[in-house]
Amino acid sequence: MAIHKILVVDDSPTERFFLSELLTRKGYQVRIAESGEEALAQAKQEKPDLILMDVVMPGLNGFQATRAIAKDLETKDIPIIMCTTKGQETDKVWGMRQGARDYIVKPVNQDELLKKIAAIG
Repeated sequence: MAIHKILVVDDSPTERFFLSELLTRKGYQVRIAESGEEALAQAKQEKPDLILMDVVMPGLNGFQATRAIAKDLETKDIPIIMCTTKGQETDKVWGMRQGARDYIVKPVNQDELLKKIAAIG
């Protein structure tokens, strides 16, 4: 499955801008969600090819949103890469258990992120 449309989920305007700019320059179509709740709605509506999910957000956090997306019949096939400051091994294990396909720790290494996206696509 080729990756064309990516949903970036992050409550930080700076992170959203950084990731959007990077991905747009690489030819991806980028959609934005500022919360876990918005991510759930957009996952169903937009059907992105990939979701980059922050963890620490008000309301529905990234772990909860990932679990909901992974369990929903409409969205369960959308791969999710957790993209967060939570870098402990237990956080990574928990993220993968929620349904994430991969996990990357902020600050994001551009080459590493692009390789992970390519590996999924």
